[in-house]
Amino acid sequence: MAKPGPSIYPVGQTVLIATVPEVEPLVRSWREQFDPAAAGGVPAHVTILAPFLDRSAIDASAVAELQQIFSRHRSFSVEFQECRRFAGVLYLAPVPDSHFRALTEAVAARWPEAPPYGGQFEDVVPHLTVALGQEPMVFDRIEAALSRGLPIGANVSAVELLTFTGEHLDRGNLFQLGVALDSAGGARLPGR
Repeated sequence: MAKPGPSIYPVGQTVLIATVPEVEPLVRSWREQFDPAAAGGVPAHVTILAPFLDRSAIDASAVAELQQIFSRHRSFSVEFQECRRFAGVLYLAPVPDSHFRALTEAVAARWPEAPPYGGQFEDVVPHLTVALGQEPMVFDRIEAALSRGLPIGANVSAVELLTFTGEHLDRGNLFQLGVALDSAGGARLPGR
């Protein structure tokens, strides 16, 4: 559990992410300065689905369904080769991004009431956010520093369900890719 900084998520909100610890040493200081999610305790990651469901909707059945969905996807390797930008966002682009897209599509197909990013974008582009809302010169400086450390390879073997409780960030549910659990699989409910 991490103590939250200023949270960009409401209390009870859940998100699904694939953490990328291999990239953390390169991006940590930049994210701590320029990404509110990092200040809230969220590690370097590629988002699978945000926002997901309210914590009250995550019961044993939902946890089992998530595990079943993720068990159908194998772990995979990606490489972060370059920085890219959206309006107001500097990010690292995973190559290939098709595995992340497949994970997002699988969860969104099961829970259409929780479209990626609330349905704001027609094309959801997998990315690892480094900085938000900065002037182009600041992004240029960050990008120059990051580029010296690229490319970085990473292995993605799990998806994590995060819950924002208002008091802390609950990182209690980890779903291994390609691993099917039996009925005694030990999944626990978030924030409980």
